[in-house]
Amino acid sequence: MTVLISTLVVVLVLAALVGLWGLFTANRLDRLHVRTDAAWAALEAALARRAVVARTVTAAAELPARDGPRLRAAAVRAERAVRAEKEAAENELGRLLAVLDRQVLPASLVAELSDAEQRVVLARRVHNDAVRDTLALRRRRPVRWLRLAGTAGEPEYFEIVEPPAPAEAGAAPESRPAARVVLVDSADRVLLFNGYDPACPQESFWFTVGGGVAPGEELRAAALRELHEETGLRMAPGELVGPVWRRRILFRWDGHTYDGDEWFFLARANGHNPTVDTSGFNELESRTVRAHRWWSAAELQDTGDTVYPLQLGELLPDLLAKQWDGTTRTIR
Repeated sequence: MTVLISTLVVVLVLAALVGLWGLFTANRLDRLHVRTDAAWAALEAALARRAVVARTVTAAAELPARDGPRLRAAAVRAERAVRAEKEAAENELGRLLAVLDRQVLPASLVAELSDAEQRVVLARRVHNDAVRDTLALRRRRPVRWLRLAGTAGEPEYFEIVEPPAPAEAGAAPESRPAARVVLVDSADRVLLFNGYDPACPQESFWFTVGGGVAPGEELRAAALRELHEETGLRMAPGELVGPVWRRRILFRWDGHTYDGDEWFFLARANGHNPTVDTSGFNELESRTVRAHRWWSAAELQDTGDTVYPLQLGELLPDLLAKQWDGTTRTIR
């Protein structure tokens, strides 16, 4: 009887502790969701102001014949876009503003446009920081097991390119086709590198094997070359499947703006030595890549770290479970 009573007391104490932890965590998670919602509202307001200023530019300045209508139409699309279409619409507006000749604008309007763009930068960073913190807590196993998030939807990062520096204003984003490889081992884990933008070293992210395509180089040949340079693995062209995915992204790197067009191939390291040899990194890669590791789909779905492409954890299981049907899917 004494043992039974002792066991019951221990169970009740543990249940009380779990309950208190659950209550504390649920409250904390609720505050994080409130913070994320507020950050999104602030970001929407900043984006709306940028669109309004862009429309003002088309009315107040003598722009080239095609530029004015295109900029105005892009601003209207950005204002009206629903959440699922907003990244693409805002990136298109950002692309047009990046090549806008600001010398034809009144000085007051240039200042207002620059201020609107910088407010978007700050609001996006605050929003994405809030999303990162919320996802990090939501994806902990006890939080998921106890369903502490309730019915609140999972927040999403908002990925748009930041405006160019004043010295770059009016310059078109540089086109950058890239061939990337979703390299998986025998345990269906994908290899990712962790690195950072030299212009923003405090923000790190994970990304797949791959890099830029040289002029005149075929995508598959570029993917195989990058695979060898970054991992030491040599594969035959037939061992690459795809391109299975395509990702269009406007982004900034080391202070420059790029119009990225990324093509992803699937490769399995089965039968190859999965030891990763990074001695083929160039100087910039050696300086900006901090680590590498193999990730399972579950780990990708649980992590609060930034991973590119954003849908990797969501799409990887389906990609590995089915034979490729020859369709290149557009992803984020």
